[in-house]
Amino acid sequence: MSAPETTSPDKAPKVGEPLLRLEGIVKHFPITSGIIFQKKVGAVHAVDGVDLDIYPGETLGLVGETGCGKSTLARVAMRLYDTTGGRILFEGRDITHLKGEELRALRRDMQMVFQDPYASLNPRKTVGTIIGAPLRLHKTVPRPQIKTSVQELMELVGLNPEHYNRYPHEFSGGQRQRIGVARALALKPKLIVCDEPVSALDVSIQAQILNLLSDLQNELNLTYLFIAHDLSVVKHISGRVHVMYLGKIVEAAVGETLYTTPKHPYTGALLSAVPIADPRLAKAKKRIILEGDVPSPIDPPSGCRFHPRCYVAQDRCSVEEPLLRELGPEHTAACHFPLESRIIETSIETPESSP
Repeated sequence: MSAPETTSPDKAPKVGEPLLRLEGIVKHFPITSGIIFQKKVGAVHAVDGVDLDIYPGETLGLVGETGCGKSTLARVAMRLYDTTGGRILFEGRDITHLKGEELRALRRDMQMVFQDPYASLNPRKTVGTIIGAPLRLHKTVPRPQIKTSVQELMELVGLNPEHYNRYPHEFSGGQRQRIGVARALALKPKLIVCDEPVSALDVSIQAQILNLLSDLQNELNLTYLFIAHDLSVVKHISGRVHVMYLGKIVEAAVGETLYTTPKHPYTGALLSAVPIADPRLAKAKKRIILEGDVPSPIDPPSGCRFHPRCYVAQDRCSVEEPLLRELGPEHTAACHFPLESRIIETSIETPESSP
């Protein structure tokens, strides 16, 4: 598979004020008991106090295992979920409690590409109808010109404009994800949230979609929040990376710094689990095995949420919650006993380098 011809994501500068700022975001889902008189008996702590800035023109990677709260955080940022606490600022404007027409107008600037290209497209509608729906809803294009605009979008993402009247089942998984990208681009948004957009695709197709997203970013000056659990994918496309565990950000750094000198034990364990194709390098690599299961978000552990599984935990970790602190240039981690040694001695393979 050929390598992409895009610039390194690490070169994307942080310019001016953040396009999107999340301040102390909390999202709890209530657990109720009873059929008629439902009584709250607990809550799922999906997101618990997350701060996050995304600057214009950059790609911010958000990494974590399934159930850590990545997608919930993305939906809160998109205002698909209301917050339990915290503030959402878009271009400096507080959008936390926007409703009605103001929220509808905001949708033009914030769009989403979903994980499953099979479930996110209505099988009863043609591709032209699906991609053109935002144009008709927001009335940004005169109705007689919608077909032309949709065909231009299809061509932009690498689809044949002549397939305007085809249905989703007539396309492959990669083509369906291109349809989702075209739909997200229809209103010319400033921010696109990519919620694991390549995890359901074959490895051979993943690089094509990643290259497409990079090319579109360079051409249209897009800003991405890119969510994934595959570290090789995140390394390829993201400049800065945030690692999430059980509803909290536990480490944040520029990509290369995170991959070579992780400070949080959870990040070190994630990186140690990435497979390496070269048997000699794989044999020399230190593998970190985490014991136990992920704690329940209904009743998170006291102190550091990672301490029940941590291989460097001490008594302090179970009683005192660590705060994110600066451990290097643009490198923060929430750990009382950050890793000192260089954990990962070999580079992570990206999809374009796979055989």
